[in-house]
Amino acid sequence: MKTEERSDSSRPAEEPAAPAGRAGHRPDLVAAGVGALLVAVACGVGWAWQRSNGELQAQWPPLLASWNPHVGPGTPAALTVAAAVVAYGPALADRLPWRRLLLTAWATALAWIFSLALIEGWYRGIARRLTTKHEYLRVIDRFDDIPAALRGFTDHIVVGPPGNWPAHVAGHPPGATLTFVWLDRIGLGGGAWAGVFCIVLGASGVAAVLIAVRALAGERLARRAAPFLALAPFAVWTGTSADGYFAGVAAWSIALLAVAATRRSLLAACASGLLFGWTCYLSYGLPLIALPLATVLLITRTTRPVLPFLAAALTVPLAFTLTGFAWWEAYPLLVERYYQGAGGVRPYAYWVWGNLAAATLAVGLATAAGLRRTLAATPSAALGALHPRRPAPTAEAALTLLVLAALLALLAADLSGMSKAETERIWQPFYFWLLPATALLPVRGRRGWLGAQGGVALLVNHLVWTGW
Repeated sequence: MKTEERSDSSRPAEEPAAPAGRAGHRPDLVAAGVGALLVAVACGVGWAWQRSNGELQAQWPPLLASWNPHVGPGTPAALTVAAAVVAYGPALADRLPWRRLLLTAWATALAWIFSLALIEGWYRGIARRLTTKHEYLRVIDRFDDIPAALRGFTDHIVVGPPGNWPAHVAGHPPGATLTFVWLDRIGLGGGAWAGVFCIVLGASGVAAVLIAVRALAGERLARRAAPFLALAPFAVWTGTSADGYFAGVAAWSIALLAVAATRRSLLAACASGLLFGWTCYLSYGLPLIALPLATVLLITRTTRPVLPFLAAALTVPLAFTLTGFAWWEAYPLLVERYYQGAGGVRPYAYWVWGNLAAATLAVGLATAAGLRRTLAATPSAALGALHPRRPAPTAEAALTLLVLAALLALLAADLSGMSKAETERIWQPFYFWLLPATALLPVRGRRGWLGAQGGVALLVNHLVWTGW
């Protein structure tokens, strides 16, 4: 499958006719309104529920946040970045040469994430985030002997035995903690370096998604999605936790498989597999990234990258297992630890839909409108992809399938009951692949939708404290 060449840079890409049942702005506005209503209901019900018995274990549900209206050093920069993307983003996305667009989108995402984080100031917004009592940097000194620490890792997951791990260390495979141990070993120790590392890797996911969308659905749709990816509302949480780093790694795994499938690159297939293996050792929930990965193969109708991908992916669990850590033994202990803490108190009856309200805030109302178009196109796209005699999916159908795969992965995580609250942070690896749905929105009105996206992030970051 040959990727679509860049459109004439002298003029914007032409807008194709909308498929039947998807034309018109009113249904998009209705979808955005439904998303806003879901958030409002989740806030109202959540506030009353939490006030009555404290079961939700969140002060400002559906977000894990506390009410704290404020401004800070990053406020002028955040307002400037948002205004610049709204004013110039669509035109630049249409006209910049492709490689320059990738770098510009990555740089813009970096500026957006840093400016949002700096609303809290350098120390509180970046340097302190990964040093609190729940975080990875609290245990760096316990990994002086890495093989010994891995052999005994599962002994400290459950609360009870002496020296149990902090919440985020216990809640993730050791790949997450080892990342910060290695940063410390090369002289980049401390919360500031850890925070910058997560932000830079998290922002790089923007470029990865654009590369994947271009390879699978063509450059026109990738260019349309670029401003929305750069101004993602979930940037609020990319700058506050290690989950932005996890999202970046997962995004590059999918992007490289798309490259491998469309360009027959053995190196890209191996790199994709290696990153997927590492992704599974960053978070117990991220094997679900296999759904978008499998969809890449479905869209491109090839199995050529599978063997090198699997061979590379298996090297990661093999290395960890030989060193002494068994993922499949640790996961049941993680489930036990989860229910020992807030997970055992938080009611599934609220969070199974409250999570989706948090996700709506994280991806923004423009994405809600784009998802409406995605779902409307799903029957024909799925039928075409699964029918062996149909031609390769159209650009819109390919994008629909990719977004749908991420949505299904997110819903699986939601229904599992292992993601009750904090999903605005935890689900970033899935959010990256929902945002390209905005490329299905009409060209006319893009600035308005971008303004809505930036507005959500600015309001959240200035009205609540999203500390962990």
